[in-house]
Amino acid sequence: MWGLNAFRVAGALCVTLWVCIQQTYAGYVPVYVMLPLNTVSNNNTLNDPGTLASSLQQLQSGRVDGIMIDVWWGLVEQDAPKHYNWSAYIDLVSNYAVKYNLKMKMIMSFHMCGGNVGDQCNIPLPSWVRSVAQHTPDIFYTDIQMHRDQEYLSLGVDDQALFGGRTPVQMYADYMSSFRSTFSQYLGSTITEVQVGLGPAGEMRYPSYQLQYWSFPGVGEFQCYDKFLLKDLQNAAQNASHPEWGQPPNNAGTYNSQPAETGFFATGTNNNNFQSPYGQFFLNWYSQKLISHGDKILAQAASVFKGINNLQLAAKVAGIHWQYLDPSHAAELTAGYMNINQQAYTPIAQMFAKHGVGLDFTCLEMRDSEQCGGGSSCVYNGKCTCAPEELVGQVLQAAQSAGVDFSGENALQRYDNTAYTTIEYESDRYYFISSFSYLRLTGDLLQGGNWNTFTQFVQN
Repeated sequence: MWGLNAFRVAGALCVTLWVCIQQTYAGYVPVYVMLPLNTVSNNNTLNDPGTLASSLQQLQSGRVDGIMIDVWWGLVEQDAPKHYNWSAYIDLVSNYAVKYNLKMKMIMSFHMCGGNVGDQCNIPLPSWVRSVAQHTPDIFYTDIQMHRDQEYLSLGVDDQALFGGRTPVQMYADYMSSFRSTFSQYLGSTITEVQVGLGPAGEMRYPSYQLQYWSFPGVGEFQCYDKFLLKDLQNAAQNASHPEWGQPPNNAGTYNSQPAETGFFATGTNNNNFQSPYGQFFLNWYSQKLISHGDKILAQAASVFKGINNLQLAAKVAGIHWQYLDPSHAAELTAGYMNINQQAYTPIAQMFAKHGVGLDFTCLEMRDSEQCGGGSSCVYNGKCTCAPEELVGQVLQAAQSAGVDFSGENALQRYDNTAYTTIEYESDRYYFISSFSYLRLTGDLLQGGNWNTFTQFVQN
């Protein structure tokens, strides 16, 4: 994909000489296509190999650079701890990607498939992991109603050796080590990126907007009511000489509240709102725990994949564009992004930079004007609070200031020129991003007008 502003780079800030060279080289942004979530079956074989082969051949003919695939923990290590079955993924890499000369981004997917927007499969965490919840249910993120979200292990147990003597951080590291040894001949050649999952949907966030309880554009709920995180919060409050601060907010509404309907997210003189000393203490603790979680796992990833030339490590940050224009940034807050002063993404990018990890971000296809029209759910009391373009711009600049590669995705499946034009604009808005991954390969994408529009986008 060629940038809309391909000759503007001379006036942009290049964070390193290599980035400058990449940006100047004709403004080219590689395009990858995400494979279906159920490309690998629950029996750990490729689903419908014939259709997969013809689809990949068509992608190759359309000059797509590569493909992206979730490598599900719940499939690979489903039988027993440290019993890894990579057979379906070996088949995909060696007999399909290599054959059709497609590069690969492979996601270490430590979350379950099912329950998020667009999920078309049901791949839970390994049963031997879930069985621990029978006696320790607090291994999962928990909301104020004590709903346990089984999509991803709570960061509260990162260092708890509850899983046959291993901690989650150790389990993730062992998984990545096995992946490296299994795919060593392809790393840095066919496999150009390993993305490390850090939370639900593979994103570094709390599961604050679970679809079984939440609808767009609610504020979501804080997810720190498991006993491990509650204990950590109480200790932090004691260390701050405010033991009374050792509980999460009790006035933050419910999943579908609007900020002004709550005490915590409303602006004003409320002594217990997000602007209060207590609110600032809690939000700092909540967001820093998330950054610390990412730091631990990415440190392991950097160690596992150290020394492999031409291999990019990456991690994904969620594009929570709703409530962005509200002073509280409420939806970002419940997800773990303390963006009140528009500073949430710089420390995240800096942490990524420490480990040489690129930042993957979503919603590059969205325009503010699409969110704020008549009848939009983003409009509350006459004010539109959704701002995807401002959010993407903020994260682009945070990545640039930290010196990390930025790669992008679309959040929703779209086939229209407006979406593609917006993606092109965001792809060189301040500098040329490192790559773009299109969500996702479907039969509709490969048909008629949709395919023609997509290939023009790729080749434009």
